[in-house]
Amino acid sequence: MNLPNKLTMLRIFLIIPFVIVLLTNCLGDASSIVALIIFVVASLTDLLDGKIARKYNLVTNFGKFMDPLADKVLVSSAMICLVAIKPDVMPAWAVIIILAREFIISGFRLVASDAGIVIAASWWGKCKTVSQMVMVILMLAAIPGEAMRIVTMIVMYVAVILTVISLVDYVWKNRQVIADK
Repeated sequence: MNLPNKLTMLRIFLIIPFVIVLLTNCLGDASSIVALIIFVVASLTDLLDGKIARKYNLVTNFGKFMDPLADKVLVSSAMICLVAIKPDVMPAWAVIIILAREFIISGFRLVASDAGIVIAASWWGKCKTVSQMVMVILMLAAIPGEAMRIVTMIVMYVAVILTVISLVDYVWKNRQVIADK
């Protein structure tokens, strides 16, 4: 397994301590900060794995499949936890829209995979992922002040809008995958 794929797997494994620390509050007042640090580290592995894979020509079908899946699981886990512990900050409707997109795209990937096609993440999908990660970071950081609350909500709306745009883009570019079925 090459380094980019190891970073992808690390991102997946970091989800477990992230969720445990965030939901159980096992570290008391430090739980939020530790969860934030774990999430930031996991998010940075997404940036690193892609850069390394492209720079050193280490792009693999495993990476094309697992990297976006790792992103989906990381961000989805964080949003679900936030709905559970901060429903006033992370509204359920936004999570439902984002998760619906992820299920639809995963379905497309399965159908494409069955036809021997591996579909890598698109530019819109990458923008969507970055916006969602920034949204989660802002929500976890819970920086006090009305201005930061507004900034966090704007970032959330941007993330939802980019999620919908990336869904439409993905379906349009890959319509032949389901047209043949």
